[in-house]
Amino acid sequence: MGVVDQLRALLPADRVITDRDLVEMYRRDEADLVADGLPAVVVRPRSTDEVVAVVKVAAEHGVPVVPQGARTGLAGGANAVDGCVVVSLTLMDQILEIDPVNRIAVVQPGVVNAVLGRAVREKGLHYPPDPGSFESSTIGGNVATNAGGMCCVKYGVTTGYVIGLEVVLADGEVLRTGRRTPKGVAGYDLTSLFVGSEGTLGIVTEVTVALRPAPEQSLSLVAVFPTTATAGKAVNEIMASGAAPSLLELLDNVHLRAIEAYRPMGLDQEAAAILLAAADTGGRAGADLDRIAELALAAGATEVYRATDDEEAAALLQARRAAHPAMEHLAASMHDRGGLILDDIAVPRSRLAELLDGIAEIAARHEITVGVVGHAGDGNLHPNIVVDRADPASVEKGHVVFDEIMELGLALGGTCTGEHGVGLLKRGWLATEAGPVSMRVQRAIKDALDPRGILNPGKIF
Repeated sequence: MGVVDQLRALLPADRVITDRDLVEMYRRDEADLVADGLPAVVVRPRSTDEVVAVVKVAAEHGVPVVPQGARTGLAGGANAVDGCVVVSLTLMDQILEIDPVNRIAVVQPGVVNAVLGRAVREKGLHYPPDPGSFESSTIGGNVATNAGGMCCVKYGVTTGYVIGLEVVLADGEVLRTGRRTPKGVAGYDLTSLFVGSEGTLGIVTEVTVALRPAPEQSLSLVAVFPTTATAGKAVNEIMASGAAPSLLELLDNVHLRAIEAYRPMGLDQEAAAILLAAADTGGRAGADLDRIAELALAAGATEVYRATDDEEAAALLQARRAAHPAMEHLAASMHDRGGLILDDIAVPRSRLAELLDGIAEIAARHEITVGVVGHAGDGNLHPNIVVDRADPASVEKGHVVFDEIMELGLALGGTCTGEHGVGLLKRGWLATEAGPVSMRVQRAIKDALDPRGILNPGKIF
């Protein structure tokens, strides 16, 4: 029997998709201008046992297996390869347990980030990681890429909250890692090994996450800057001051104009950049926000606006969350086949102003539109490079700009990806950043866990 026939024999009929039009929908994530392929079959399991069955069949035939979540990734990490078995985990969407005493939740990988957040909030708890796609991205996908988000400046990224996993390995065996206790140091930290591995070492089928007490209501402000350099200076001063922002985000002029064109919000389209800041530290949130406003003005902000109520605060946050679709809208308005090459560079906070100035210089020198948005408090920026897909010269120029920004970020002591993952987009830059010894060790781990190389082939390496 062939792979598809075996899968149909083992699984309920509605789990196995072979219709060409439907299979086409599973080719890629949201990364633009990277390779994808046509799956031979898409399987939508509902249990770990069904994932095991799929992996064993694929392993028997040596067929590649590509795990997928909501496909909101931005580095091509979930892109299919020709003839593969796509394992779409979105139907594994159950919250299995919320334990307020031990402050943990156990979930299947298809649970949407925002759904988990709302469920634990009802128990007075908080799951902090909040990627921009939190209303659609899944916990499994967040684990696969070690996703960050807008509150990471205070709360950190996904790996800080994943304390246990259930993983289906390349031969179909099931591995359980981690613990349910607040502390635990028994053996190698296999949980952290799988977080951020982008489906190349195993397929995550259950996640145990640590929760925090729900924070008090946050207070927000927006600071307007005449230059990106002064905005970068403000970030340095805020982070050095001892203030504890729960959010510190930057939007440059390109994004401000794009957002206003996409969804008018009354943003200052003449500003070179704005910083969005929030604080939620109990009784000192007001004092923290006052200090942030004072430091922003001292660094060169021309105006500071404080949100007066929850509605205004939500509008400010919505402006930031609209950044990516707004840039897609801008690219489409500039070119009939406009597209984006989206970067994800992170540098030490102290080098943020240099990174901003350098990106502006690169864009001007190549006469190309680059909008910069990102988690300024983390030094993690997302330059959006606008290209015309119909023009090979435009696409090539975009890749040149991408590479120059990457080179600049590494020269400033940074990393090639702060939160999106390596995927297909940054394989070469990972090797440059990590060096030969690190790459040898990483490949040895991959070979040990997936000796036939069937799990998400071509990603990371």
